[in-house]
Amino acid sequence: MPREVMDSDGITWTCIQAFAGLGQDAEKKEAARVDGTRNRFHVVCTPSGGAKSVRVELPGDWEKGLSDEALLRAIHERLAEESPGAQDSGR
Repeated sequence: MPREVMDSDGITWTCIQAFAGLGQDAEKKEAARVDGTRNRFHVVCTPSGGAKSVRVELPGDWEKGLSDEALLRAIHERLAEESPGAQDSGR
């Protein structure tokens, strides 16, 4: 089930667990699991207006147990990693 959060810029982000459209059986849920972890999953978040989506890694209870602030922080950290120049920041 999708979850929506709004950031301080007024952008609404719609987030859904990766591969959610494949079904709910164990094999499909396993496809979304982050390799090497027990309780972290890939989640895809798309901003209003259809700009670039981001994929974040979140705990298994992200839909109800993760605060809006923590979800937005994960989205914005991922955006910063993917932005031009982010690869050069370590130099």
